[in-house]
Amino acid sequence: MTHLALVRHGQTDWNLAKRIQGSTDIPLNATGRAEAKATAETLAESQWDGILTSPLGRAVETAEIIANVLDLGEPEAVEALVERHYGEAEGLDFDELHRRFPAQSTVPGRETHAQVRQRVHEALMEIAERRPGQALIVVAHGGVISSLVRYATDGARPRPDERIPNGSVHYFSYADGHLRLDEFNGAPASEPALEALPEAPALTPPS
Repeated sequence: MTHLALVRHGQTDWNLAKRIQGSTDIPLNATGRAEAKATAETLAESQWDGILTSPLGRAVETAEIIANVLDLGEPEAVEALVERHYGEAEGLDFDELHRRFPAQSTVPGRETHAQVRQRVHEALMEIAERRPGQALIVVAHGGVISSLVRYATDGARPRPDERIPNGSVHYFSYADGHLRLDEFNGAPASEPALEALPEAPALTPPS
């Protein structure tokens, strides 16, 4: 069995302003760096074999802070863990998004939910398959983590009152071709395993 701790990167100025970042490469702010260090201290309670990250700067810096605290060496960047591409919606806050692109509108350049699920699922499967029996930290993004949580729980989580905060940790395990959500931001989970990739419920916006 391979254990995976999915970590959302620390805060950026665009997070603070509630702007859609998507694949735009926005760095951590001071709060984000402090969140990354706090997350590292929480993760230090367990033993880890390595750390991987989205290639976007906010995730890489979060991973580097965690790796430094835990003495894990250089994080491995995995291109497929990048946040959802939002095309022309990137940089907008949600009021601006809804004015420019009302419900059911097509946003030029925006990646579909299915495309996000497919690439992230495949990336995690590849990571787990080539590093069996290990415990790994994976630093990614709100939209990436949300897509996996919603799929693995058949849409049951995140519930309307649940968020994926900056610096939060969500635990998955992989064995015999199945990826299972074990814990959502400190709360145990017992939902079905993640296997194939049929259509899943709509995802929350990335951050």
